[in-house]
Amino acid sequence: MAQRSTSSARWLNRFAWFTAVASLLLICSGGMVTSKGVGLAVPDWPTTFGYNMFLFPVSKWIGGVLFEHTHRLIASTVGFLTIILAIWLWRTEDRHAVRMLGLIAVAGVILQGILGGLRVTMLKDQIGIFHACLAQAFLGLIVLIAITTTNFWRSLGVNLTGLTGQVSQPLLRIKMMAIATTIAIYGQLALGATMRHQHKDLAILDFPTANGAWIPDTSATALAKINAWRDARALSDVDAFQIWLQMAHRFLAALISIAVIAFCVRVWKDAHAIAALRRLSILWVLLFLLQFTLGAWTIWSDKAADVATSHVAVGAIMLSFGVSAWAICWRVLQTRNS
Repeated sequence: MAQRSTSSARWLNRFAWFTAVASLLLICSGGMVTSKGVGLAVPDWPTTFGYNMFLFPVSKWIGGVLFEHTHRLIASTVGFLTIILAIWLWRTEDRHAVRMLGLIAVAGVILQGILGGLRVTMLKDQIGIFHACLAQAFLGLIVLIAITTTNFWRSLGVNLTGLTGQVSQPLLRIKMMAIATTIAIYGQLALGATMRHQHKDLAILDFPTANGAWIPDTSATALAKINAWRDARALSDVDAFQIWLQMAHRFLAALISIAVIAFCVRVWKDAHAIAALRRLSILWVLLFLLQFTLGAWTIWSDKAADVATSHVAVGAIMLSFGVSAWAICWRVLQTRNS
């Protein structure tokens, strides 16, 4: 009986991770739809050109319709996986909090589907921004469920050698750093979603400078010159808000870099005995370096769809790492104080 229970728990955890990977794939698919500007290639919802979504002929999957329709099918798959995961948790989990996470995930995926449909039917870019932000939060939630269903989670903090009784206060600071950094990353993803859903050319086309300067000039005279230059190259006009929105994205990226490096240093100094945190902190720094490179490449490539989508995907993984770091700190503190 115990062997069957262990096997069931292992398969539940594998299914949770599979759902997380599917959710990341959904974010990538949505990023491609937005980057290519084909969000309205299919003008109706929940049908697809009047067809039942699942019966739409493959022969008509061409051009922008391919990306938008595929996104809908992946979204439906993630919805089904989430419902199965919630039912599985409810039937096998003995922890009420974890069962509730499954129900919250179902509510989140339903809301996400509704927002996606309203984005099509109401033609509102603002809904698209909320849709993108909720997708990132949903992935973080699924990753949290996956972590809490591992054997690693149940034993975390119980048999840590070299972890003294005085670790609680430093670890509490590390947890707060993880929370603050995760919130900053989420804000950064929201800024990115806002820029992408403007469906315009980049407001700043050079990096690391901004329109030839470290601090861009957004006076009326400077904007007139910038827009004249852009008009000559068939680019959309920009205003001061769009320029400073992109600059805010850069400034926040700099703050996140400091926060991620500081988190790594603090973990290796005060929580060296927690191997999971050590590995995660190093990977978090490496992910940021990759994300920084992709951000610069997005500008240099004039927002190429595949590069921009990779930038979105790595941002989502960074957010999941932040959720994981917070969860590990919380679990160790809970175990040590119980």
